[in-house]
Amino acid sequence: MNIFKFVDVYGLGNDCSIYLIDGELLVDTGTGANFSAIKKEIEAKHDVSRIKSIVNTHCHFDHTGGNKKFRDWLNCTISIHEKDRKALETGSGTMAELFKERARTVTADKALRHGSVIKTQNFSFRVIHTPGHTPGSICLYDKNYKILVSGDTLFDGAVGRTDFPGGDKGNLMNSLYKLANYPINYLLPGHGAIKVSGVNFNIKQLLNFLNTE
Repeated sequence: MNIFKFVDVYGLGNDCSIYLIDGELLVDTGTGANFSAIKKEIEAKHDVSRIKSIVNTHCHFDHTGGNKKFRDWLNCTISIHEKDRKALETGSGTMAELFKERARTVTADKALRHGSVIKTQNFSFRVIHTPGHTPGSICLYDKNYKILVSGDTLFDGAVGRTDFPGGDKGNLMNSLYKLANYPINYLLPGHGAIKVSGVNFNIKQLLNFLNTE
């Protein structure tokens, strides 16, 4: 797979995992605190001119704080689900204060919806709206490779928090039931390790646990 993971693999601060897919698409941008290190890493291994777009899995600062720096550098578009667009563009609801930061407002170029399609050279990702962590949380799913880029909806053995403003446990559980219908071989979460195989069983276990809480 032509997918590269930055930041979380190096354990740099509070940044989420950043994925560069097919050298064209960036999924999330971290807080921006480690922008220079990430920029250097990308420039060393990739053709920067091919990176055309950023997709945010949700509005929280550890996933969107670097948006402006990356867009200024790459002159690329930014997309986010329509229900998280206002938070991104106003800064209200990005939870920047948790990281002792001020929100960095940025305008989204495109509002995504459930079913939106994002294509790269080798992949075709369909947007799955998975509210619960935030109202506009999304996952990206490629049916040919059975890849799920899950943001903070789903991790290896855990789910995203629902105690932040806009979070909702019932919505998150419904999102997990939705994801259970997709065969998944590779889980690429917003934090933690990539999971290969056993993802659908993981979802069932998590739903069983959440139903007993």
